[in-house]
Amino acid sequence: MILALLPLSLPTERSVSSNQFVRIPDSSNYNPTMSSRFGRFSLLVLAVVLCFAGIRATAQGRDLDSRGEFTKRLVDAAVERTHHSVRYVSAYVRIPYPGGDVPAGTGVCTDEIIRVYRAVGVDLQREVHEDMVQHFSAYPNRWGRTHADSNIDHRRVPNLMVFFQRNGKSLPITKRADDYAPGDLVTWDLGRGVPHIGIVVDQKSRSTGRYMIVHNIGEGPKMEDVLFDWKITGHYQYFGPKL
Repeated sequence: MILALLPLSLPTERSVSSNQFVRIPDSSNYNPTMSSRFGRFSLLVLAVVLCFAGIRATAQGRDLDSRGEFTKRLVDAAVERTHHSVRYVSAYVRIPYPGGDVPAGTGVCTDEIIRVYRAVGVDLQREVHEDMVQHFSAYPNRWGRTHADSNIDHRRVPNLMVFFQRNGKSLPITKRADDYAPGDLVTWDLGRGVPHIGIVVDQKSRSTGRYMIVHNIGEGPKMEDVLFDWKITGHYQYFGPKL
């Protein structure tokens, strides 16, 4: 048999030529104790890595679940706003802080977004004001102000755009309706630099199949198929300060 022809032990050197030798590993240096320790250490490292990977995956799953639940409540609150009668009044009003609001029967497009978020426990008045106090230069300065104003800052579309960019997530602006999901915030230019904002909800238009928008463009909060009626200038997601 071929095995019978093999030597029982390998030499530590083998002749390559008459003047050269190649060193063969010497099994006599093998230390089973060190090998066992290394093996146990490797298994320990692997266990730690897998443990942290599992924790991270679990946390990510919980975040997704939390965001999904938050979005559902946000969308429900937006649809509920369409049952309110609101006159379009854009006047500057002094309001309490935090938790302040203009009279319930009045408001503009931003007030609907503020009220929707407040219904799910997020006070945009406070969140925007605190961010502007700390990062005032990051916000537009088209109104000639030199400091934050909790009465009005959160009620201005350009300020909300910056806030959502900084504290939420900016999404691509496209012409594909499928890229806009319930809970997304959309801003538009109505023409001549007049800004507008609304929120995508989970009810679709029968004629186009697109998700509809809850917004107030002058006749109170309405749910309409207006996603592509004007030039889109912003597309965002915001899950609140904790998500």
